[in-house]
Amino acid sequence: MQQFRNTVGKNATDSAMIIDAMDLLHSNDLQGFCIVSSDSDYTRLATRIREDGLFVIGVGEKKTPETFVNACNQFIYSENLVSKQTSKKKIDEKKKEEQETVDPLPLLIQGFEMAAKEDEWTYLATMGNSLRQLDPAFDPRTYGHQKLQSLLKDYPETFVLKQDKSKKPPVVNVALTPQYSGS
Repeated sequence: MQQFRNTVGKNATDSAMIIDAMDLLHSNDLQGFCIVSSDSDYTRLATRIREDGLFVIGVGEKKTPETFVNACNQFIYSENLVSKQTSKKKIDEKKKEEQETVDPLPLLIQGFEMAAKEDEWTYLATMGNSLRQLDPAFDPRTYGHQKLQSLLKDYPETFVLKQDKSKKPPVVNVALTPQYSGS
């Protein structure tokens, strides 16, 4: 649904969208919601939708409050949604932004440990799911990579990647390096 600004003041629009969303929630015909906003006013709505067992994807700018980001099952920063034909200026801006981005390694290790539990290896996809549980806004594009596999390759001293081509489709397995895991 899209809500047009037909009254003065943003809260009237927010309220109308929340009422419409609750009507849709009670129709029992949906599997999930996508809320496109950088506004924390939608935090409670996202939480309420999740309480009913539906999947919530949030999309917003990097300025989006952490409370709203964490209220979603998955959050996508709109800055990561640029076309491949981005201008050189935008690429330069993104590189500067990446330099200011927090190092993802601690989160990557935590995501691996959560996915692998007591096992030495885990599926890359399982690790990706764990990372999104830990941080709904996790997206390899934030760190300049299209895929998680590419991001992990930046940390050869920490992660080992192995493709299992015997499975259809092929799967990628991840483990900690012997140096890192202390084996």
